[in-house]
Amino acid sequence: MPRILAIDYGQKRTGIAITDEMQIIASGLTTIASETAIVFLNDYFAKEKVEKVLIGEPKQMNGEPSQSTEIIEKFVTKFKNNFPDMAIERVDERFTSKMAFQTMIDSGLKKKQRQNKALVDEISATIMLQDYLTRQ
Repeated sequence: MPRILAIDYGQKRTGIAITDEMQIIASGLTTIASETAIVFLNDYFAKEKVEKVLIGEPKQMNGEPSQSTEIIEKFVTKFKNNFPDMAIERVDERFTSKMAFQTMIDSGLKKKQRQNKALVDEISATIMLQDYLTRQ
């Protein structure tokens, strides 16, 4: 069974998470520099079967688009141009960074480790993906 991949795209870094082959468990895959996202995904899609990509949709508390919406929309357009046959689903990513940080605290990571923004991005993508799986 193909996997589902989640992308927490940011201006500098992009967190990526992936499901297992049964699409039951979400796991953090990596955090990459955002400018390398298309190249990374091209390589990854050549190695692994992925049926759908979730891309975070940042919103403010009132549901309006956030400041980073423009950056992410440009990435979505670029993604669609490079991978026209890949199914995309946009998912609400509100609170994922806060939840990721709390997860790091709950798992006992030291303060220095919790300052690793790349890890926060990867955990955010994982939370976004696991939430999607739970709702299915």
